[in-house]
Amino acid sequence: MSRRSHRAGRAPGEEQLRALYQEHGRSLLAYAMRLTGDRAAAEDVVQETLLRAWKHRDELSSGKGSVRGWLLTVTRNIVTDRARARAARPAEVDQKIDVPSTDLDPADKVADSITVLGALERLSPDHRAVLVELYYRGHSVAETAALLGIAPGTVKSRAYYAVRALRSDLVQTEEVRR
Repeated sequence: MSRRSHRAGRAPGEEQLRALYQEHGRSLLAYAMRLTGDRAAAEDVVQETLLRAWKHRDELSSGKGSVRGWLLTVTRNIVTDRARARAARPAEVDQKIDVPSTDLDPADKVADSITVLGALERLSPDHRAVLVELYYRGHSVAETAALLGIAPGTVKSRAYYAVRALRSDLVQTEEVRR
């Protein structure tokens, strides 16, 4: 694409806006910086000012009044509007939002413990012994096998069937509660 065809695709008034920025951009930024005390905010204000200038380009090119005066007035008005908007909003406080606790009620923990203990008691002694060693005492399969005097494969098998029976018992208990 040639430069000429690229220029032909520009928005109406773009050249005028570029000229405004080249001529007044620095002074607008300096003025906005004095008003806001913040470079990022000042850049936003200048951008908004130039956007408004582009929207009112016909008025600016009419030759009435000072273009610089119009731009500086718009800049001051934008800063004033932003200050008023900030003042109208309630002050933000750095405070934690009260979020309901996800912890269970201590009574629920006690009830759950009693339910699990009851389900464990209903297991066969061999299955219960494997679960106690693996899950409550934290032993490995090999350690549990050595402690109970059984093969590691038997520990795995008993653990599988014990957990399955425990799960079934707990599901039934929950259904009865409902």
